[in-house]
Amino acid sequence: MSDNRITVGQALPAANFQRLTDNGLVTLTTAQLFAGETVALFALPGAFTPTCSAAHLPGFIALTEQFFQAGVDRIFCTAVNDAYVLDAWGKQQQAGDVQFIADGAGKFASAIGMATDSGDFGGIRSLRYSMLVVDGVVQLLNLDAPKTFDVSSAEVLLEQIRQRTN
Repeated sequence: MSDNRITVGQALPAANFQRLTDNGLVTLTTAQLFAGETVALFALPGAFTPTCSAAHLPGFIALTEQFFQAGVDRIFCTAVNDAYVLDAWGKQQQAGDVQFIADGAGKFASAIGMATDSGDFGGIRSLRYSMLVVDGVVQLLNLDAPKTFDVSSAEVLLEQIRQRTN
């Protein structure tokens, strides 16, 4: 939908995300989430959808400790869903240390050129991608073609991170 697709070396744009916490719904900015941190960020078309539930999220859950050992401080999953849906999905998936940041209106996905119109499936959604973000700047980026799951997996991103440090 957009020609402003983010690339390696660019800073993430200012955006707001929502997360459900024990104290209720909170809004967090890109700066609050990414400044001074090494973050594995992955996005998917939607919570509770087949590939997202069967493969994409489970890969990051299974490899969480290996990401931390490779120098990642936090693992974020984002989708164009509300924080309540992402929280329920995380609980259902037993997501552990994977944190969910909701892009409910798709503003972040649009700002980085990763929004797509899925029509009757759900309207505006995020493309499927993974990235390594260091202090707010994209260091690695893996974007899957629509309706595929080839390069944005946890396994691919983890291997790329390991190669960077060797």
